Amino acid sequence: MVNFTRPDGKAVQGYLAEPAASNAPAIVVIQEWWGLNDQIKGVADRLASAGFQALVPDLYRGKATVEQEEAHHLMTGLDFGDAASQDIRGALQFLKPRAPKVGLTGFCMGGALTLLAAQAPELDAAVVWYGCPPLEYIDASKIKIPLQGHWATQDEFFKIDTVAALEEKLKAADVSFEFHRYLAHHAFANEEAVGPGRIAATQYDPVWAQQAWDRALRFFGKHLG
Repeated sequence: MVNFTRPDGKAVQGYLAEPAASNAPAIVVIQEWWGLNDQIKGVADRLASAGFQALVPDLYRGKATVEQEEAHHLMTGLDFGDAASQDIRGALQFLKPRAPKVGLTGFCMGGALTLLAAQAPELDAAVVWYGCPPLEYIDASKIKIPLQGHWATQDEFFKIDTVAALEEKLKAADVSFEFHRYLAHHAFANEEAVGPGRIAATQYDPVWAQQAWDRALRFFGKHLG
């Protein structure tokens, strides 16, 4: 765990995973609604093993859960505008002096926050995983970086029709993006979305997850180095 400072001067903690190489490109990773748990730390570790510094800001300030109702409570209590402009921006600013280029990625709730934070000037690229805020909150004209998105056609939380509308909005603003659709359910890349304990509307799919990860790592390799 490391400490970093938001643009407004407030302190935030985050989980930092570092690769063996020094001066590696960096990626800020945004959690699902569960909080800063072992699964999202594992995502950061995976990126570190691929050669990136990876920082997961603790948006819930130490809170995490495995219960859907509590996760929904934590998410609805989060100020998305503050998280995007302060917590995430602070994480980007923490990494910027340490890395030649900096990216951003997020899952579910974190995917929505990735789109909201995509206009940050410190960013060089971003990858969104099955999460989108209401489209009226996205100012596509301020997004100047390449985007990649991974979407589930059977997603009950973020309907696939919204993705088409998002594409039109990004096209109108001349944003460089590539979106991929998978015959899958929400959270198809979360290896903990399995078994009787999972939410019914989520389902891990190892085949689609691997393909999406291959695409994401190639994308970050191209744009971050």
